[in-house]
Amino acid sequence: MKISEQTISALGSIITGDAKLSPYRSGSQLVLFFNEFGLENIYGSGFPSRWYYAEEKLREFNDTPTMKNIVIATFDPRHFLGKEHSINAAVEHFNQFIEFDNYQLRPAGKKWEVYQLGGSQINLSHPYNNSVEITHIFIDEQIKKCDKKLTEGDFDGAITNARSFVETVLSAIEKEFDINPPEYDGNLPKLYRRVQKHLNLSPGQENLAECLQQILSGLTSIISGLATLRNTMSDSHVISYKPLEYHARLAVNSAKTLCDFLFETKEYQMQKKKNSAT
Repeated sequence: MKISEQTISALGSIITGDAKLSPYRSGSQLVLFFNEFGLENIYGSGFPSRWYYAEEKLREFNDTPTMKNIVIATFDPRHFLGKEHSINAAVEHFNQFIEFDNYQLRPAGKKWEVYQLGGSQINLSHPYNNSVEITHIFIDEQIKKCDKKLTEGDFDGAITNARSFVETVLSAIEKEFDINPPEYDGNLPKLYRRVQKHLNLSPGQENLAECLQQILSGLTSIISGLATLRNTMSDSHVISYKPLEYHARLAVNSAKTLCDFLFETKEYQMQKKKNSAT
């Protein structure tokens, strides 16, 4: 998470309490606060101005995943309990700055969470927009859920929907080439191999340039990665690793890129088949 210099100053003044919107923190309390994020600073003689120390520590953590944790910790409601300051007023003030960095603080249960506004998400249009078939409606739902969960910070849920999206797209394409396809057994790579044959996407084609063979091999790797990632980081299984935002964004954007290519290839192959029949 990366924020601007103006936002760093605004956040620093809330952490120190100098903005009069949050409880005051002394120099020693500031050291304890930032040491919670892996520092080993010591408060003593020669300690700089409180505001300077806070802003310098924020710059150290800027553009790292820890910055998001610092923002959340700054607005921990427990820090405001029994104090005269209003956490809502502090959040409202800070949001005026952080929204310029495409982030926003929103309530999440009893705490506050950082949400990314817009984000670097790939927009995807698909050929089933106006269809009333349940499978095609489900595809549209999965795309919307991926984007929504990324925005809300539900990263394991976004990964689950990314795989469901790919599964449904592959099944829909397969049905366009085979009216009686094999029943899907949950094996995503096997499903992809069947669709791969229909779309003539085998990376082992002798007349295919090496660079294109590598790209097609990469598509297979995306399928395998999504299958594995969902098993270890999604909310559909016991989570082995807690996904971070960039993990989920990678999964969603990879799924969208893959499916966009599959849609284009499907249209090409269908048109080619139609032309050869006339």
